[in-house]
This record gives sequence, structure tokens and C-alpha cells, in this order.
Amino acid sequence: MGIVEHRVVDILHIRQLGLLEYVSAWKQMQVFTQNRLLNTPDEVWLVQHPPVFTLGRNGKLEHVLAPGDIPVIPIDRGGQVTYHGPGQLVAYMLLDIRRKALGVRELVTGIEQSVIDLLAHYSIVALGDRDAPGVYVDGRKIAALGLRVSKGRTYHGLSLNVAMDLEPFLRINPCGYAGLQVTQCQDLGIEQAPFELARELCECLTHRLGYAALKWL
Repeated sequence: MGIVEHRVVDILHIRQLGLLEYVSAWKQMQVFTQNRLLNTPDEVWLVQHPPVFTLGRNGKLEHVLAPGDIPVIPIDRGGQVTYHGPGQLVAYMLLDIRRKALGVRELVTGIEQSVIDLLAHYSIVALGDRDAPGVYVDGRKIAALGLRVSKGRTYHGLSLNVAMDLEPFLRINPCGYAGLQVTQCQDLGIEQAPFELARELCECLTHRLGYAALKWL
């Protein structure tokens, strides 16, 4: 049987960047998006961040209740305030959705469904929420989603709580919702570390977003 060849634009490239300061990752995403060409492959960057609160373009400081020694960084994605920290898998989506003929709502749904598919592998029932993007298990948020779209290209993306200290979420109204509870994979019986789950998540993303294959860089 011959080897199937795919066009570069049909392959989703995956980069594992390890533990990275938030602002550094943010600036690198902006540079990548500004400099990409018509045939630049789409990429997903997998990272973890030191503790940080990020406040989206529409975010209100009143939802940051008691940040303590954790920095609060206003950024250019949509949405309100969320928390990133070690033990959380962050997947940044550097995609040309105009080239893929993907609408923003279709993209958000595809990303959410990828997490739902991942959790279903472990017999966990999860749901998305059209009015409050993200993924929920029994009403508790396990994954947050926030994107920036510039000229049909996206950056920022998805954070999945895997095995982390959830206490900082008590210092904010997560995603602008007072009293919203969060959960994580570890508390649901999933023992895999963030970057062990990353491979499964990227396979789910490849399928749900319509790529023919993925390539680990």
C-alpha cells in the first residue's frame, strides 16, 4: 500500500513548549500570527504556565476578587478572567480559519467537542455551553476557551484542568460567573499527566476540526 501524501494545509502541526511564562507565549503567538503566509501550516502549541490570572478584552476587574501574589495580566482574547497554573494543559490554536472555511462558532464547538470526546474515552460525560463557552462536568467547569481572531487567523485557545491546585479559582469569578465551580481530570479519576493527555486531545482536535493528519514537531 502506498504512502498517503497530504497537502501542508491539511496537516495540523503540534509543538510541545513545556513550562513557559505567559507573556512570552502571548508575544510569540502574536508574532507567529502576524508573520504567517498563505501556506503556513496551522499549529497547536501545548504549554503550561506559572500561576497567572488573565483578563480578556471584555473582562471586568470586579471579577478578580483577591489575586494575592498571583499577577493579573490584561490580554487581547475574548472572555473574562481565568487562571492558568502548573498541572493545567493549555493548547493554543494558531489556525487560519478563513482558509479552512471555518466559522468562529463552528471552531468553538469543534474545540469543545474535542474535549468532550477526550473525556468520553474515560467514561466521563461532559457538555459544552453555548452561552458560556467551555466544557462542564456536572455543572463544574473543567475546560475554558478564549480566542482572538485577526484577519481570519486565530490565537489563544483552550485550557484543560488536569492535576493542579484549584485554590486560585476561588480568588476570581471564573469566566465572570460568581460561584462557578471548577473541577479537573485528576478529581474525576483520570491519572494521566497533562502532556500524556495532550496526545489524545490533539488527535481529537485533528478529527473535529477537519484535518487529514497531525505532525509532532
